[in-house]
Amino acid sequence: QVQLVESGGGLVQPGGSLRLSCAPIGFNWDRYAVGWFRQPPGKAREGITCISNTTGGGTTYYADSVKVRFTLSSDNSKNIVSLQMTKVEFEGSAVYHCAALRRWASPPRDTDTDHWGTGTLVIVSP
Repeated sequence: QVQLVESGGGLVQPGGSLRLSCAPIGFNWDRYAVGWFRQPPGKAREGITCISNTTGGGTTYYADSVKVRFTLSSDNSKNIVSLQMTKVEFEGSAVYHCAALRRWASPPRDTDTDHWGTGTLVIVSP
């Protein structure tokens, strides 16, 4: 069975930090770019970051809405991609999905997705 599993969502205060992780089951990242998307309640999905590969030296894109505050990284020993979120804002409340993408793009496109995670909920609240 092939799937992506996200973890690390939850409640965080404005200005706080949270780390999301994404692990593939049944495949590894070698052939893929990796992206993170988020969808706030009642709003459109946004591609917020994307890295062209997890093996090193990849190109990383960040949306203006998260640039400087969010960092995408990979741990190849664990086959995990993480999204470190700092200085989170109220607008950051959303369901966050990771995706295995056929190609890197800026911003990442969900039409390039081969595998889509089930999502993890982040709620930003005092």
